[in-house]
Amino acid sequence: MAARILGILPARYASTRFPGKPLALIAGKPLIQRVVEQCRKAKTLSDVIVATDDERIRAVVEKFCRVEMTRADHPSGSDRIAEVVSRCECDAVVNIQGDEPLIDPAVIDAVAGALSSSEMSTAATPIRNAADYESPNVVKVVVSAAGRALYFSRRTIPYLRDATNCPAAEQLAAFPFLKHLGIYGFRRETLLRLVRFPVSPLEAAEKLEQLRALDNGIEIAVVKVNHECVGVDVPEDVERVENALTAG
Repeated sequence: MAARILGILPARYASTRFPGKPLALIAGKPLIQRVVEQCRKAKTLSDVIVATDDERIRAVVEKFCRVEMTRADHPSGSDRIAEVVSRCECDAVVNIQGDEPLIDPAVIDAVAGALSSSEMSTAATPIRNAADYESPNVVKVVVSAAGRALYFSRRTIPYLRDATNCPAAEQLAAFPFLKHLGIYGFRRETLLRLVRFPVSPLEAAEKLEQLRALDNGIEIAVVKVNHECVGVDVPEDVERVENALTAG
């Protein structure tokens, strides 16, 4: 029997930089609907669910997707989806960012597929420009020869000692730096175990929830993909995404 894998999108109304972001219209459709439509193109997902604590989001999303209400006090998206998973029958779950309307369904399938040999998975793509290389908003990941995450950071890692004074473009040419994509796959029991751990010191320091897993000995498989995510972080990103949809 094929594994039952859920795709869950955590969606919050409150956002410092873009309040109400999930409901922002992208070429006439709510942002969250755009993401749901991409998720439904994935071959591995048995169902797609939006997890929210806001009635405004529920009222809109229930017209086109299953919605599960959650508590409002979760410290991370993984904690929010764990509440949903705890009351659902499934073998695994993929936590998909609700603000990436151009997410490639093949990336979702790759992350889900990695769960056949790993209890947790995520994705990364090569860093291609100096702005991403230097930005603390672009999370970097270093990966072992076995394809497991060694560490995630907002700092640029690894540190190239012999090229420290070189321009970013030269450092990018000297090492295959990887950008972490904010998508996670979990086996059901792994997720439910993970959220029982307290927020870890590394997670608190970097504000990166995946470090709770590494801090507690949970290995994370990293699938390398050729996908440049176009997320919506601030209102100005809406036009950028609409242009990308038109171009596509």
